[in-house]
This record gives sequence, structure tokens and C-alpha cells, in this order.
Amino acid sequence: QVQLVESGGGLVQPGGSLRLSCQAGGRFLRIGTMGWYRQAPGKQRELVARITPAGITNYADSVKDRFTISRDNAENTVYLQMNSLKPEDTAVYYCNADYYTGSAYLGSWGQGTQVTVSS
Repeated sequence: QVQLVESGGGLVQPGGSLRLSCQAGGRFLRIGTMGWYRQAPGKQRELVARITPAGITNYADSVKDRFTISRDNAENTVYLQMNSLKPEDTAVYYCNADYYTGSAYLGSWGQGTQVTVSS
């Protein structure tokens, strides 16, 4: 079982920046694709960005050129650098990771971290 611990959320003014971190811990053989999703009130959870172990990334159109996802494979950590934040980026951000136990491929979610963009 993998536990994902997120940090870095908070309140920021429009145009500001935040950096989210998520570290995977627990028992696993290897971590696969890691990603960030978000869920705003009254809306479905949506993909923000994800990154493979080889560093291949993809982003939601709404965050391209503003957000950057990266990872440290040695630390089993994924980051989301968010720049030029807009009020519509306000949501709970969830970390997600695929992992291999040695006998099964599974997925895990973090507890979520609140990001609020407001003046």
C-alpha cells in the first residue's frame, strides 16, 4: 500500500505562484505515473498534469504554459509549480500515483490540499 502525502497549498492572490509537493511512502516495488488532479466545488475531479517515470508529461489545456509538473524518482516525489494563478484554479488538488507491488498494479490518492486564488 502506498501513502501519498501532499503539501504546499494555501491562499494566493491572482497572478501569484504556489508549489505543491507529494511524496509516496509505504511498501511498493516501483512508482509509475504520478499526477495531479483537482476538484472545484460542484464540479467533477479533473486531470491537471501527469508525468511518467521517464519524464513524459501531459497537461490540461487550461494550465498549459502556467503549470509545470516534475518529479524526483529517487525521492518518489512529484511537484506542481503553479504560476500566473487565476481564481478559476481554486480547487482541492489531489496527488495520484500508480505503483507496482511486485504482484499487482495499483493506484493511490492523496488526501488533497486546498488551493484558493483570491484577492
